[in-house]
Amino acid sequence: MDQRTRPPLDLPAGYRVGDWTLTGLIGSGGWGSVYGARRTDDSPSDGPADHPAGDRPAAVKFLRTDVLTPGQRTSMDELIHREIRFSQEADHPHLVRTHAAITVSDPDGAGGPGLDGAIALVMDRADRSLQDVFTAAEPGTPLPDAPAVLRGVASGLAHMHGGGWVHGDLKPANILLTDRGNVWLADFGLTAELDGTHAYMPPLGSLDHVPPEWWTERTGERGTLVRPTADLWAFGVLAHQVFTSGLHPFVGGTARARALAAQAYASGAAPLRLDERVPERWRELITECLAPDHAARAALTAEGLAARVEALCAVPRPGRLRRPAVLLAAAVALVTAVAAGVVMAGDDTDESGGPGASVSGAGAGATASEAASTGDAAPGGPADALPGAIPADSDVPAGLRGIITQAAQRCTQENITPALIAAMIKAESGFDPAAEHPSSDEYGIAMWTPTVFNAWAVDGDRDGDKDYMSPPDAIPSMAVYVCWLGQRFTAEGLTKNMPALVAAGYRTSDKAVVDARGVPPRVQPHVDEVLRYLAEYTR
Repeated sequence: MDQRTRPPLDLPAGYRVGDWTLTGLIGSGGWGSVYGARRTDDSPSDGPADHPAGDRPAAVKFLRTDVLTPGQRTSMDELIHREIRFSQEADHPHLVRTHAAITVSDPDGAGGPGLDGAIALVMDRADRSLQDVFTAAEPGTPLPDAPAVLRGVASGLAHMHGGGWVHGDLKPANILLTDRGNVWLADFGLTAELDGTHAYMPPLGSLDHVPPEWWTERTGERGTLVRPTADLWAFGVLAHQVFTSGLHPFVGGTARARALAAQAYASGAAPLRLDERVPERWRELITECLAPDHAARAALTAEGLAARVEALCAVPRPGRLRRPAVLLAAAVALVTAVAAGVVMAGDDTDESGGPGASVSGAGAGATASEAASTGDAAPGGPADALPGAIPADSDVPAGLRGIITQAAQRCTQENITPALIAAMIKAESGFDPAAEHPSSDEYGIAMWTPTVFNAWAVDGDRDGDKDYMSPPDAIPSMAVYVCWLGQRFTAEGLTKNMPALVAAGYRTSDKAVVDARGVPPRVQPHVDEVLRYLAEYTR
């Protein structure tokens, strides 16, 4: 049921569906298209003004059925009926309401191909989703009304669980906001009714917000088993994102890579590292929500979660802290690296080239003054106070220290430190942004092979271009890949001397290291060089 395989709906303004007239497209996704609408003038208005049955604009979600197989149609019908049933039973200020379900009759094709027989759900209309807010915000910064948003989400979730339902797809795109301050949970297509302590749903959902045990739950005739604690895990991820404008607590450039990082954490192979910008009083609650397994999460109910959130919202906020002077380029590199995270290269990485990357110096992507303005400090204190910090008297160029530090801090692998990244860069290029080895197709400060760089590229300076010759792009990309190498080797049981392993993997590939069960002999001299520099930078 891939929406990309279907011709998109193209309904004109003024098209009528039941008692509603469309005003324009809001957006399209994998399950359908959503249009704005108003109740037609000749239809009775018997609801309050803030209700789609009155003058309040509505949203109409069209779910197409014309290209579905019989089995897919059955699944779609089940999802639609579940959403309608839940919406009719739910009555809470933090749950979006579905007010009508209409089977579209358009045999003449006036609304475009495939509309006849589609299902149209008429719902409350919001002004934006939480995902829209994240997209527009500067990554890494908390939303101004973060506690209020989380209070609404927790309250709606507690109401659902109290009524015997599990949401099953809690994510930013399904949190709707209005200009009047409403916070609504939405999209109840995967909502499932509890059968005792658990429920069943189709094997769907956002990989960014499913708990680690989701990957091992068997899917039977009734679907995949899901428990209320799955919503608590999703809330923990969501809360972290709300305080960082979308940054996921587990590093990764794709949802699957972030899921792999979450599984590594759940297995005890990696620690949980929340962003330092998450307020301390919220960190404990998020940590409880992100407990590694269902049993550890079970002590916290949705009702208890809502009470905890309410208590946290009642705590007076401290005065606004002045942010330390951080190099703009470094800050941009960090948040972009976090947003890009780790891409799953797996065994497809070219063993002969690895990423082949070297990170270009300040001159490639920024002027010397721009690079110098980055400084050495990381948020929260001097860089020298951080584990694996780069010594102030080292030969690491001052303009690169902030970029390196910020990028390395986002990795959950404790051995992936700024000092290690700096040592690897020195061994790869000697901090030369213009370094190149055309014979092996490696370029820039991180000695990236261009084709491999494209799979891991981070737009660190946010100029719309990802350039392996630009340090603000190449260094965060290097850190992202190195972080994934650490996760990969840990999952393979290779944990001894992780700096040596990732240095070898970067020069060759993850497959080469896994196959050798350690550092391949042919790159041992290079790895020894990295370790010498690491010892020099670790004092």
